[in-house]
Amino acid sequence: MEVHQLEILRELGVLGSVKAVADTLMVTPSAVSQQLAHLQRSVDVPLTRKEGRNLVLTEAGQVLADAGAAVVSAMAEARGALGTYHGSPAGRVTVSGFHSAGQALFAPLARMLDQPEHPRIELSDEDVAQQDFPALTARYDLVLAHRMDHSPRWPADRVAVIPLAHEPLDVALPANHPLARRDTVTADDVGAEAWVTSHPGYSPADVLSAIAAVSSRVPNIIHRINDYSTVAALVGAGGVVGLLPRYTAGPVLNPDIVLRPLEGISTRRRIDLLARPENLKRRAVVMVCEALEDIMAGLVQQG
Repeated sequence: MEVHQLEILRELGVLGSVKAVADTLMVTPSAVSQQLAHLQRSVDVPLTRKEGRNLVLTEAGQVLADAGAAVVSAMAEARGALGTYHGSPAGRVTVSGFHSAGQALFAPLARMLDQPEHPRIELSDEDVAQQDFPALTARYDLVLAHRMDHSPRWPADRVAVIPLAHEPLDVALPANHPLARRDTVTADDVGAEAWVTSHPGYSPADVLSAIAAVSSRVPNIIHRINDYSTVAALVGAGGVVGLLPRYTAGPVLNPDIVLRPLEGISTRRRIDLLARPENLKRRAVVMVCEALEDIMAGLVQQG
């Protein structure tokens, strides 16, 4: 068996289909299938099985994929020890981020690293549900991810986790709303309001569910919008209230809205960087991590 075959097996376990693996590794599906067949011939137990139209790992396949991840990481560390490529601060680093993080962090990051000796960053936005962030590490060096405090932890056996912030979601109110005169609001205060919130599976929808439970009211949801700039614009126009993140909402705020902390409910989300462990052996990737940590620390201090 060869390292690249183990890497393909690991990606299959994460992504769940030969086509997704091929797209991620930028090869053809037939090349992926061929390498999996070569790997299968080197072992005595089935590594994959058909599940509907997809090819998934057997228990033995998952064991080998996990061992292969350790091999890939060890190879990256060996290259770093030699001082070639992985020890260089230059090079290409791909970063994905959910929308509100991208609005707040991407432009400062690009300015900070706009020097020839710094890494060349390539940025993408990925608006996925919380449970889908770890899989993005198959396509990007660094993934800006978020999850609510009560959500399942990131799979530490598959991804490295670098905490960036513990950010509350605040209630966004029209500036002329009677509750805007208060320093804080409660679930009972806002339970009967008309809402703009996210689609299910995202942080605002989770918080609104908690508000509904505490206030014993079915939420009156008028709009389902994931983009925070649109949420802010709708709140500012009047007629609805919403939820916006305290530290990263700066680029979308306007004089027509105010943010008020919500009492009695846990509204905090964790913003983390996720990465494959081997990627953190590269000096260029570590430099981008450190830059994002500095930028986020500044936003938290301002908030």
